[in-house]
Amino acid sequence: MTTETPQITGTSDGGELPPRLTRLTFHGPLSEARAQRIVERLAAAGPRTVLDLGCGWGELLLRILEAAPDATGIGVDIKGEDLDRGRAAARERGLDGRVRFLEETAKDTARGPADVVLCLGASQAFSSAAPAEATAEALRALRGLVNPGGRVVLGEGFWEREPTARELAGMWPDAASGDHLYLGDLVDAAVEAGFRPLWVETASADEWEEFESGYRSDVEEWLAAHPGHPEAAATRTRVDAQRSSWLRGYRGVLGITYLTLVPVG
Repeated sequence: MTTETPQITGTSDGGELPPRLTRLTFHGPLSEARAQRIVERLAAAGPRTVLDLGCGWGELLLRILEAAPDATGIGVDIKGEDLDRGRAAARERGLDGRVRFLEETAKDTARGPADVVLCLGASQAFSSAAPAEATAEALRALRGLVNPGGRVVLGEGFWEREPTARELAGMWPDAASGDHLYLGDLVDAAVEAGFRPLWVETASADEWEEFESGYRSDVEEWLAAHPGHPEAAATRTRVDAQRSSWLRGYRGVLGITYLTLVPVG
């Protein structure tokens, strides 16, 4: 996924701070239509427990609970602000008695096993190894967290094609061609970890553009309304750098796949 949206860390004049990611429903390039299809497929299996690792505000988790009324869920993340947003959404939907949002790391979690395990853009939480091995380690960890006959949904980055040196230079610091697998290799890694791929789908260009624009929109609106704020120049620099990393770096190069996996063996 992308780096974190640039945020204001404080003010010296009491000015209004920008809201955080209010234009996004999901923290990734995931459309309403695709999310609905994923939820319907998962709910059809009749899950009783759902575990969302790196859940953010847990939108997909909450939708699964709405579609599977006998299920309970746990969302795990290290960002308290996102967890608060998830708790508020659960209360608004009458789901707060069926879900817990916990501020803790996903690494070595003891929260499983569960019938459905979600890990969307958070596989890096499982390992500090080099990228290819980290993905393999994450898949092995997820295999141990899902009940027999359950489902894992992994949202993971992959290279659409070999990035050029210029594209790598425009991405995140120290970006390298080994930072991601190709899609075929990623699916092979899932099979080697003890899964069969029930569904392989990838984010479209439209989903990426909706996400990337929405990702920065709150900050851009704030900058337009507060050009003289003491933090405006630094914020403008950060958000410009992040947008450039997309447009000059990973746009059309980095893909996101949503793999629905079933454990075997």
